[in-house]
Amino acid sequence: MSAHATVPPLRPPLVIYTGGTLGMVESDSGLVPGGAIEARLARALNALPAQRRAAIPEHEVLAFADPIDSSAATPREWQRLAREIAKRHREHAGIVVLHGTDTLAWTASSLAYQLQGLDRAVVVTGAMQPLETEGSDAADNVELALRFAVNPALQEVAIAFGGRLMRGVRGRKWQTRDARAFASPNYPLLGERVGDDAILYPGRGLARQQHGAPGFELPDYAPLAEGGMARLVLWPGVTARQVAAWLEDPALRGAMLEVWGGGNVPEDPGLLGVLTKASGEGKLLAAISQCPHGGIDIGHYAAGLGLRAAGVLSADDMTPEATLTKLVHLLAQPLTDEERRRRFLTPLVGER
Repeated sequence: MSAHATVPPLRPPLVIYTGGTLGMVESDSGLVPGGAIEARLARALNALPAQRRAAIPEHEVLAFADPIDSSAATPREWQRLAREIAKRHREHAGIVVLHGTDTLAWTASSLAYQLQGLDRAVVVTGAMQPLETEGSDAADNVELALRFAVNPALQEVAIAFGGRLMRGVRGRKWQTRDARAFASPNYPLLGERVGDDAILYPGRGLARQQHGAPGFELPDYAPLAEGGMARLVLWPGVTARQVAAWLEDPALRGAMLEVWGGGNVPEDPGLLGVLTKASGEGKLLAAISQCPHGGIDIGHYAAGLGLRAAGVLSADDMTPEATLTKLVHLLAQPLTDEERRRRFLTPLVGER
């Protein structure tokens, strides 16, 4: 590039519509995906109060041709969306993803691992009510997401919802109906709406990327999309036979175990034997607490020592969404078992 060459200006932020309640319309059989999302979104944003409307950045809209209900999403959708963002992000000042709320936190977590080293914002949002519903939260959430998406100090995947901004890999859907449906149980908010302003709190985001290209990792998730991962929630009375029915599946490559308290399991030699066997076969096992707040410390109680001996990794204070999507991400790459385990225990995007 010559000394007089100029870098073309960034295009406005890109809004990617993937589906979800936000874009649905009423039908005889209930809510169904609706079309013409760009025009409908413009009408909803234009109905906001004048001062807030004036603060919304110009933006472009890309609608997926086959919007889905997010409850049908799989790792294939995470992969497709990450690759779309990777292809387009350099052209735009930021990216907003419109997504169904049911699995929004799962997608945001997966995007964070795939898009490591982001030098701008990818903000995921959705709505509890469709755009045209009276009192809908859709326009408020999209407005907030767009305003944070163009803030150059935000350089990571985040969730904007209900007036709050949280790290994507720390967020969880917390309510089934409330407009403040998402929470960040083990990490403070990155920002929030204060009056008519979108305030980003200093010192809470990932370190800014000063130079070099992003370190995106975009492996093929398809082999793990059907039966490659399991989520096992232990309960009083669980047996080794029941756990073995999952872990001995030859298609299974990893599993997340939801254990009690600070990292406890039954002192059952049969159960621990099943875990040891699976871990020895190279299956990547990680444990989280069933408690939504705080983390686990495997081995702090005698009842947890067996997990450590069985080769089960501690997920510390990670969310279930962050834990399982990280397992998928590591298993999809050509890494040694030792390197997978090391990277699981290493914070990659502020997830632990």
